[in-house]
Amino acid sequence: MLPQEKVKNLIDRHLELEKELSSGDIDKKKYAEISKEYSDLSDIIKHAKEYLSYKKDTEDLNNIINDKNSDLEMKEFASSELQSLKNNYQINENKIKLFLLPKDKADSKNAIIEIRAGTGGLEASLFASDLFKMYEKVCQNKRWSLEIISISKSDAGGLKEVIALIKGKNIYSSLKYESGVHRVQRVPDTETQGRVHTSAATVAVLPEAEDLDIKLDEKDLRIDVFRSSGPGGQSVNTTDSAVRITHIPTGIVVSQQDEKSQIRNKEKGLKILRSRIYDFERQKIDQERSQERKNKIGTGDRSERIRTYNFPQGRVTDHRINLTLHKLEEFMEGEIFDHMIENLSLQAQQDELSKIN
Repeated sequence: MLPQEKVKNLIDRHLELEKELSSGDIDKKKYAEISKEYSDLSDIIKHAKEYLSYKKDTEDLNNIINDKNSDLEMKEFASSELQSLKNNYQINENKIKLFLLPKDKADSKNAIIEIRAGTGGLEASLFASDLFKMYEKVCQNKRWSLEIISISKSDAGGLKEVIALIKGKNIYSSLKYESGVHRVQRVPDTETQGRVHTSAATVAVLPEAEDLDIKLDEKDLRIDVFRSSGPGGQSVNTTDSAVRITHIPTGIVVSQQDEKSQIRNKEKGLKILRSRIYDFERQKIDQERSQERKNKIGTGDRSERIRTYNFPQGRVTDHRINLTLHKLEEFMEGEIFDHMIENLSLQAQQDELSKIN
């Protein structure tokens, strides 16, 4: 059961904001902030009022039902209302609990996605490429923009690594559950015996950090420049345009050599570095809050397998929620991606709800 005081505070805050908005004595920026909070609270106020009045309303209805002087029609009406109250009680409580859950400030941010080939050699790099194409299709379907920051190709059209920035509305909240080890089971084109091979790729999704989120101090950075190299160590150009940036306090290192310009490589490198530091700080806070992070959905723990793509059986399974979709082809086309994300989000909310007494 929720503490009555917590629920009452929601109603009091809603009234307080209503008075502030009607006073007209606030600047535009403050008005926008208050309007947003007022609008968010307005969605939950009805449930909060019903939740608070539940005890008194049930007592009143029970009095009518048990009153010998009440006629049959009145008693039937009271019984119906009482059943409705009981049905709505749990609904109201869950809605309020969801509303009271701590909001992840990063949810509304753009995201940087990093995909790397894991164990499995050439087949792993081909799978990394397939994963990237899947996310590209998801972006196309949702009209998100995708900008490649860095890409390293392997033989036969695979990818050793790709880093991209995805922009749109609430990108991080949609993609954060993708962080982890993705495993594939399929028969490679080069396999003559038809044997199924297993390989893997890792995906890391980081909220895009802005200057306001992470301020980088020059004294904390070591920047090295070197000559870019292509496949087999061939020189791409004759200038030292590649950049390696080390963040000394955390030890995080970023290398960037996609651009011919040293300045552009530095800009891209700093963008990645800023987001990695932001993610590092967020994870550190999460670990301090809970020692059981590894058991939670969406922690971004990349040491554990989160999903298996089984091509012979045409299925994709997310191991965190034991959900199997027998539509692998559609999933790889980005067509039923939302179904997986919605289920992961729902489970994450339920896990958080179970912690609220």
